[in-house]
Amino acid sequence: MRFDPWNPDFVAHPYPVYDELRRERPVCYYEPTDQWLVSRHSDVNALLRDRRLGRSYLHVATHEEFGRPPEPEFQEPFWRVVRAGMLDVEPPVHTRLRRLVSKAFTPRMVESLRPRVRAIAGGLADAFVEKGGGDLLAEVAEPLPVTVIAEMLGIPESDRHLLRPWSADICGMYELNPGIEAQHTAVRAASEFAGYLRDLARVRRTAPGDDLVSALAQIPELTEDELIGTCVLLLNAGHEATVNVTGNGWWSLFRNPEELARLRADRSLLPTAVEELLRWDTPLQMFERWVLEDIEVHGVEIPRGAEVALLFGSANRDPAVFEDPDRLDVGRADNPHISFGAGIHFCLGAPLARIELMESFGALLDRTASLEPAEEPSWKPGYVIRGLEALNLTVTPA
Repeated sequence: MRFDPWNPDFVAHPYPVYDELRRERPVCYYEPTDQWLVSRHSDVNALLRDRRLGRSYLHVATHEEFGRPPEPEFQEPFWRVVRAGMLDVEPPVHTRLRRLVSKAFTPRMVESLRPRVRAIAGGLADAFVEKGGGDLLAEVAEPLPVTVIAEMLGIPESDRHLLRPWSADICGMYELNPGIEAQHTAVRAASEFAGYLRDLARVRRTAPGDDLVSALAQIPELTEDELIGTCVLLLNAGHEATVNVTGNGWWSLFRNPEELARLRADRSLLPTAVEELLRWDTPLQMFERWVLEDIEVHGVEIPRGAEVALLFGSANRDPAVFEDPDRLDVGRADNPHISFGAGIHFCLGAPLARIELMESFGALLDRTASLEPAEEPSWKPGYVIRGLEALNLTVTPA
C-alpha cells in the first residue's frame, strides 16, 4: 500500500506507509494534492517553528502572486469566518488575537474548570453505565467537550445541540480536496454559526454575563468578525480533537488489553496514558503550511508558493525520537509528541483537552469492572481529522 488519503484501508492503517516514507522518502512531492509530504519528527517539529512557513500566505501575497487560483465566490462566507480566527492568520494579527484570547486559558483559569469537567464527565459516565453501554462517542465523548466549551462561551443550553453539527460540517472543508457538496455544507454551517454568534455577541455587549463571549464583546480592539472567528475556532479545536482522541484512545486500549489492565490497576498512570494515547493514534494526522520563502529540507528544495503537509501521525511514531514507537505504553515518560502542534500555533486549548481526557477516562474506569467493544468500529472517511464513526461498547458496572 502507498500513501493514499482517500483509501479506507490506508486511513485505517496508515502507520506501515509512514514507516516507509520516513526511511526512504522523508520529503516527497505528492501530486494528487500538490503538496510536499514531510514525515520525520525532527523535520515536522522544525517546520512548525519556521517563520518561513505560514498557515496563510495572504498577508504577503495575493492568490495570483502565489500561483493559486482565487477561491470560488460561494466560499467567501466560510473564509471570512475562518480567516478572522487566529489559526489561519500570521503575525502581527495572530499575536494580537492570541494575546487577547489567552487570558481565558491561563493555567490557573483552566485548572479552575477541573471540578466542573469532573462533574460533567461523571454524570455522562453514570448514564452510560446505567444503560449498559452504547455508542461511547455519541453518549460520552461528544457531550463532554461540547458542554464544557458551550459553558465557557455562554451558549444557552437550549442551543447547544446546534454546535456539534456546525463544527463537523465546518471541519469537512479541512479534508484534502473536499467535494463540492462538502464545500457547500461547510459554507452553510459557517454562515449559520457566524449569524448565531453575531446575534449573541450583540446581546452580551450590552448585557454581559460571566462567559467568554461577554468578555470578548467588551474588548474594543476585537472586531465583530474576529470575535466570531475566535469562537468558531474555540468550538472546533476545543472539541473535535477531544472527541476523536477519546474514541481512538479507547480503541487503542482495547487492542492493547495488557495496557488497559495496567491502567485499571494504577490510576496514577492517567496523565502519561493520555499523552501516550495522543501520540499513538493522534486524531490530527496532517497539518498544512504554506512556504513563504524558498526552503531546503534533507537536500530537497521546496519553492515559495508550495504547500507542505506535515504528517503528525508519522512524526509521532518516529523511532529516532520514541523508543519502540509502535508499542502502546501507558507509562511512557519521555513523550515529546506533537499532537498539539508547536511554535506560535501550538494549541491554546491543550491544557483543557488534557483535563477533559483525564477526567473522562478516569470516570469510565472508576465506574466499570469492564468495558468491551460490541463490534469492530469503522473509521470515518476523513484522513486529516481521523476518527471512528462510532464505538459501541458493552459495560459491566464496578
